[in-house]
Amino acid sequence: MPGGKETRLLHLSEMEKLDKTLFRLEQGFELQFRLGPTLQGKPVTVYTNYPASGEVFDRHKFRTLSWHNPTGKEDDSDKYCKLDLQISGSYQYYFSLGNEKSGGGYIVVDPILHVGADNHVLPLDCVTLQTFLAKCLGPFHEWEDRLKVAKETGYNMIHFTPLQKLGLSRSCYSLADQLEVNPDFSSHNQSCTWSHIGALVEKLKNEWNMLCITDVVYNHTATNSEWLRMHPECGYNLVNSPHLKPAWVLDRALWHLTCMVSDGKYTAKGVPPLIENDHHLNCIRKIIREDLYPKLKLWEFFQVDVNKAVQQFKTLLTQGKMSTKSDPNQHLQIIQDPDYRRLGCTVDMNIALATFIPHSNGPAAIEECCNWFRKRIEELNAEQYKQTNHHQEQAVNCLVGTVVYERLASDGPKLGPICRKYPLVTRYFTYPFKELTVEEEETMIHQPDKACYFMAHNGWVMGDDPLRNFAEPGSNVYLRRELICWGDSVKLRYGNKPEDCPYLWAHMKKYTEITAKYFHGVRLDNCHSTPIHVAEYMLDTARKLRADLYVVAELFTGNEELDNIFVNRLGITSLIREAMTAYNSHEEGRLVYRFGGEPVGSFVQPRLRPLMPAIAHALFMDITHDNECPIQHRSAYDALPSAMIVSMACCATGSTKGYDELVPHQISVVSEERFYAKWNPAEHLSSGEVNFQTGILAGRLAINRLHQELGAKGFNQVYVDQVDEDIVAVTRHCPNTHQSVVAVSRTAFRDPKTSFYSKEVPEMCIPGKIEEVVLEARTIERSTGPYKKDEHFINGLPNFTMELREHIQIKDSKIIKQAGTAIKGPNEFVQEIEFEKLTPGSIIVFRVSLDPKAQEAVGVLRNHLIQFSPHFKSGSLPDDHSAPILKTLFASIASQLTLADLNQVLYRCEAEEQEDGGGCYNIPNWSSLKYAGLQGLMSVMADIRPKNDLGHPFCDNLRSGDWMIDYVSNRLISRAGACAEVGKWMKAMFVYLKRIPRYLIPCYFDAILVGAYTTLLDVGWRQMSSFVQNGSTFVKHLSLGSIQMCGIGKYSCLPDLSPSLHDVPYRLNEITNEKEQCCVSLAAGLPHFSSGIFRSWGRDTFIALRGLMLVTGRYLEARNIILAFGGTLRHGLIPNLLGQGTHARYNCRDAVWWWLQCIQDYCKIVPNGLDILRCPVSRMYPSDDSSPQPAGTMDQPLYEVIQEAMQRHMEGINFRERNAGPQIDQNMRDEGFNVTAGVDHETGFVFGGNRFNCGTWMDKMGESDRARNRGIPATPRDGSAVEIVGLCKSAVRWLMDLSGKNMFPFHGVTVKRHGKEETITYDEWNRKIQGHFERLFFVSENPADPNEKHPNLVHKRGIYKDSYGASSPWCDYQLRPNFTIAMVVAPELFTPERAWKALQIAEEKLLGPLGMKTLDPDDMVYCGVYDNALDNDNYNVARGFNYHQGPEWLWPIGYFLRAKLYFSKLIGPEIYAKTVVMIKNVLSRHYVHLERSSWKGLPELTNDNGQYCPFSCETQAWSIGVILEILYDL
Repeated sequence: MPGGKETRLLHLSEMEKLDKTLFRLEQGFELQFRLGPTLQGKPVTVYTNYPASGEVFDRHKFRTLSWHNPTGKEDDSDKYCKLDLQISGSYQYYFSLGNEKSGGGYIVVDPILHVGADNHVLPLDCVTLQTFLAKCLGPFHEWEDRLKVAKETGYNMIHFTPLQKLGLSRSCYSLADQLEVNPDFSSHNQSCTWSHIGALVEKLKNEWNMLCITDVVYNHTATNSEWLRMHPECGYNLVNSPHLKPAWVLDRALWHLTCMVSDGKYTAKGVPPLIENDHHLNCIRKIIREDLYPKLKLWEFFQVDVNKAVQQFKTLLTQGKMSTKSDPNQHLQIIQDPDYRRLGCTVDMNIALATFIPHSNGPAAIEECCNWFRKRIEELNAEQYKQTNHHQEQAVNCLVGTVVYERLASDGPKLGPICRKYPLVTRYFTYPFKELTVEEEETMIHQPDKACYFMAHNGWVMGDDPLRNFAEPGSNVYLRRELICWGDSVKLRYGNKPEDCPYLWAHMKKYTEITAKYFHGVRLDNCHSTPIHVAEYMLDTARKLRADLYVVAELFTGNEELDNIFVNRLGITSLIREAMTAYNSHEEGRLVYRFGGEPVGSFVQPRLRPLMPAIAHALFMDITHDNECPIQHRSAYDALPSAMIVSMACCATGSTKGYDELVPHQISVVSEERFYAKWNPAEHLSSGEVNFQTGILAGRLAINRLHQELGAKGFNQVYVDQVDEDIVAVTRHCPNTHQSVVAVSRTAFRDPKTSFYSKEVPEMCIPGKIEEVVLEARTIERSTGPYKKDEHFINGLPNFTMELREHIQIKDSKIIKQAGTAIKGPNEFVQEIEFEKLTPGSIIVFRVSLDPKAQEAVGVLRNHLIQFSPHFKSGSLPDDHSAPILKTLFASIASQLTLADLNQVLYRCEAEEQEDGGGCYNIPNWSSLKYAGLQGLMSVMADIRPKNDLGHPFCDNLRSGDWMIDYVSNRLISRAGACAEVGKWMKAMFVYLKRIPRYLIPCYFDAILVGAYTTLLDVGWRQMSSFVQNGSTFVKHLSLGSIQMCGIGKYSCLPDLSPSLHDVPYRLNEITNEKEQCCVSLAAGLPHFSSGIFRSWGRDTFIALRGLMLVTGRYLEARNIILAFGGTLRHGLIPNLLGQGTHARYNCRDAVWWWLQCIQDYCKIVPNGLDILRCPVSRMYPSDDSSPQPAGTMDQPLYEVIQEAMQRHMEGINFRERNAGPQIDQNMRDEGFNVTAGVDHETGFVFGGNRFNCGTWMDKMGESDRARNRGIPATPRDGSAVEIVGLCKSAVRWLMDLSGKNMFPFHGVTVKRHGKEETITYDEWNRKIQGHFERLFFVSENPADPNEKHPNLVHKRGIYKDSYGASSPWCDYQLRPNFTIAMVVAPELFTPERAWKALQIAEEKLLGPLGMKTLDPDDMVYCGVYDNALDNDNYNVARGFNYHQGPEWLWPIGYFLRAKLYFSKLIGPEIYAKTVVMIKNVLSRHYVHLERSSWKGLPELTNDNGQYCPFSCETQAWSIGVILEILYDL
């Protein structure tokens, strides 16, 4: 892939809706959508509204993405569709399955900010923002002098509150006209227009390197907005929102109550104008409950006029009207009057007529019926009364709560006596007419020309769902008085789309366009209660004008998932987070860690990696403009340390104007009218001027500069250390140069004058070499007059300033007493800092490098790692003195390795290593690695790396000592040859690794291993077939199973091959120093069948050989294995347990047929494959009874050995195993050691076995005395097992074809019959099997089928029997997956339609997630859970007796899928296409298992429904082989 491109993969899963998950990406990234396992093989279409190149973004226009399949193969592991992300904003994707929408989510692409005349990039993490209240800037011509304070103190972004004309309240957020500049900015000689402001913003960007953003307020407008009078439909008024009428009536009544209390008319009832105590509050409650509510009768708005309804009902009854009601479940309910008139509600008379039916038409009956009806209506009205009462009760509680806060609470505004200016409670609605009585005013609510001007104010509701609009019908917020109301603003009513309120949408669109034209970004005010679809529309408008719009918002949802909905839909770049929410310094430090950066020492992530959910990018502010002043909350001493802590966060940071000047009160967005001070660098300041002597301005410059440097230079790793309860140390670390900056801040949440702070400050240890003190500063008091609030200018505390010293050496520090150097480890310097004057309100910042030797080692390591990734270029140093081996690229060292060498380097489990006297690396307090080779380490690191889980025991072990590092290199060096060279390269690299600080070792150890590992895999694949080299990731990862399973141990597993055979590998024996053969052997499975005599098995080897060796192109090694096993032929059989040939057991009937099948496959797949037939086979047993002969004693061409196997079967095989008895099998009964096999002369079927042995792959022998199954095979499968008949048919047909072409010298086999020899040709034998197979194996759909010997045993029709002629006849009829093997090797035996039907039954009954059930679940002995340790008295399961009676084995699934593929082609193209989809979907589960498995393999078996089976091999040769074969067939 191209060097620099970052690619993220998003795996799609069926029905996965991710609209609450945040995915953040950067411009220039590529996003690939890939199919998760649930979707592979299925027809998935991905849609997105990310615009095609050259198109304009339209949120509602989705396009289809096209799929790419880089390997062009039939599996979906690499299939992807992609987006090249070039435009910032929020984009949606969804995907469908067929025509069904199945899942989806959002992606947010960050903007790129440019600043300066040269338009250089301002990274988001470098932002330092300051908020200004626009109205405090004064006339426009004075702005530059005031804004200059921000420039001089190092801010690079200004946030202006709205610059528009303000409403009557003068609140910064109550705008009278969204399109007009605030006239206050114009002075008598100069008017201020948008273009003036635009020019200033441009100047700030180009000359001051500062960007400007401003608020957009969509949710409300000032009550006195002129345009609102012209367009009252833009608010929630009583015409378009009649549901608010009851709330309006209550609101007016409360206003009248205010007026009367203010006039003293309620003093007698206990409520004077000045509310001072609980008694007054209780009297308010009483008055509202007993005087107000009974008069208002608000319940009437929700009730039916009983008499009117009864009269109407009676009229209908008298006219003899019948109900036309259809649904009997409908009950009588009140239908709300849409105009909300008193007693204006109705009921459905249709339902009434169906519910209340008179028993006759007489007047008495009708009257009785009407009474029942009346009673029901009264009940319904009573329910409405009760409901309204609940609302009224809540209203009283909210109202009294507000009075307590506004007039009594110590932290409230203490508004004083109730009067018209400060009413009892804020009004909820506008009332622009003359005041009348409550009753007279109420008449206006039904007069549209008046009612349209009664509009709802905006506000916020504590704990409300932000996605629900509280002014819409269905919400009772206004009636229940739950709104904390802003009486200066009207809530705007947009409806669902522009057509619902055209003027409002157009007006706000213009407002947005003005803002986007002149400003670099926006802050969405009141974001959580702005209708989200409105904000979406407006931001789309803004981004059309300014693509890289910086969007910030503060959300008060208190819920990350809800936050993500807003961030996703609106494309918010940064969420405002606030340090003031921290209740102590520990929490403040936690916020720094939470809002950005990775842990120090994090792993290097690959450029192509999964897209991980993110948390929103933060704009972390020490204080926001609408919150209380920190000096009141904490102390003036805390301003500096908290500013320092915040600015060490790896995100955008910010502050509010006034914080740095130490203004000791909140600068109110509503009432503040004074101006900010101007910048004056001179020593003597007049009123309204500031400079570096003021507050913490000097410190702020240093802090902001540092924040910007850390962001720009990639210090993106963060560590927060809580030194003690007040001291927080924050480290920012650069992973390329390994420089750190450590800021130690002593906070002062409590005022040091009134609270105790210890003089004793703990010592601190700082790892590395302190280059300099970047800055140290202390907040100090100076003697000036006390603070006095200036009348014209916003001023801060004059008696506080700070001492600041920058870029000094430790010895010159006034805060540090002394700094000693201690050596912690061989290459780890630690500086111990003893503080002298780290007083509350002090900060000190160190720049720390690694110790010079460690710095050099890191640089050299990075230099050597460039060969694996250009990422390591930065921070690398040339290596002049390195070991010679490092001058060679690792790829060229690795290229010398054979596939057998790679088995040593990458794999080998514990048992294999023990054979060589070693073992797998054990991590204390955790576990041993699965492999001794690199895969053992890589499996663990693959879990740790993406999560940066540096606390894992694996990482602890690396940090604690060099044991694992030495193990990796020494293990390989001890092996000689090419493996040792790899070990030496590693050792040379590790020399430098050991010289770096321990906390960096996991990161660089991982980088070395990842580089080496990926190179080694490429070396392996390059030695394999083109099928593997051009294959998908799935194919490539499966092919590694060939390296995993095929190896050479200390002792050869295979018998020696003929000395006259060419290309046989040899080595020197370490002990005897003599030449010996060292052929690769194939392990049956890891870890149980990997070493010693239990490694090689005839059956397992030849079932796995086609997939693991022929398909992967390992032809020579496959040849050697075929010939080595051929040399052990005895009694016409190939051994099951090989035991190097000398300890072979000839107790299986099928291995020889699998061997023959492999020879046939070899001849077909390998170029010039037929040559193998003439290769010499060294016969270990020239006759059945000879003792083992050394190689070369008797050689025969392979074709003669093949012929002998066929001949012996036709003659009949009958012998007793050598050494029969417990010494070779402690469970077998005596009769089981008698082995028989032969061919039925009439049918041509191979048969054999007896009920005491098990000669096929289903070879479980009972082992339990308790359950009395010892010595009894669970599945003898004697008679003619279906897969052996199929394999025999395949061999006979092949030999017939070869002899017909004169490529095989024998035309048939000879037998003695009735004393004379008789030849049965292969053609004849082939026809016999063909003629009898379906007749005898197919279980016909016809119950009267004459071929059926045991019709009473049939329980499933349309299937193929598992065997024919078993000693227990019912076993023939069991449904098992074995017939699918015959379908693959001898498809000609099957009628396609019958085969297809049988396969469908097998799919329905036997197919599991990874494997095939070995027995029909309907069978009475079926048990899907294999537990070899369980010994109980259950005959069917004790000691794992059910090994093949239900558990789901993997290897048969390969044959099942290959059979499906073959026969679906014969059935028709539509079925074939569906089958391919089904196969891909099944294989996707194997892919997922393979990727997740720490063994990087596929298991031998699973329990039912794919559950993990602890007794299974974790990775099995034939399981991997058959999956490779089906992919090869696809």
